[in-house]
Amino acid sequence: MIWTDLAIVLSSRKHGENSVILSVLTKKHGRHSGLVRAGAGKRLAPLLQAGNLLRVEWKGRLDEQLGIFQVEMEQAYSAQALSNRTQLLHLNSFCAVCETCLVQRESVEGVFGATLILLNMLDQTNLWPEIYLRWELGLLTELGYGLDLTQCAATGQTGDLIYVSPKTGRAVSREAGEPYKNKLLALPYYLLVDEIKPQKKDLLLGFRLTGHFLERCILSPIGKKLPKARTRFVDRLR
Repeated sequence: MIWTDLAIVLSSRKHGENSVILSVLTKKHGRHSGLVRAGAGKRLAPLLQAGNLLRVEWKGRLDEQLGIFQVEMEQAYSAQALSNRTQLLHLNSFCAVCETCLVQRESVEGVFGATLILLNMLDQTNLWPEIYLRWELGLLTELGYGLDLTQCAATGQTGDLIYVSPKTGRAVSREAGEPYKNKLLALPYYLLVDEIKPQKKDLLLGFRLTGHFLERCILSPIGKKLPKARTRFVDRLR
């Protein structure tokens, strides 16, 4: 078995004396792991930093084996982030969310493309949290748990939507949600209107929303929680 693909480094850990087990998000083969021989050495270690865009070749006798990666650098995003604390915080957050939420070897080409946009906008630190929140909403949709914010789940009306049901992920209007407002999640208005620039409080409500459904729908069923890197990113916004 052999294939070649573009890949974003999510994480790496040392294996044996000088090798590394590399976890990447690939364009066509989803989240995938493989062994990089001499990956801990001076020549390859800089390539295997989280966030870097590589071209990888994977080889294995059988498809289900760990296999071996050969790697070449395409774009060194990690070098840019390492010189800026905020950018590094951002990069670590979405790499950790990918690593935690994505199933091994399940194709998610839409997530790969959206993640490249995040990488290319790392230097836009003021705008980046807003783009990243949209990325988390897109991740939920890609994994089959997209939120329905188009109309009220109870009445079908499309106006005055201010809540989201924590169970169904559907919007709820002010009137329909009033008796249950203490149990509902807040819906930031800017998620309904593209032209509105979100304030910090809106972003925090948005991340509470996506965080709830990432945990409820994806992570809790497999005994996981949101990664600490993502928690640190949200705490930094406060």
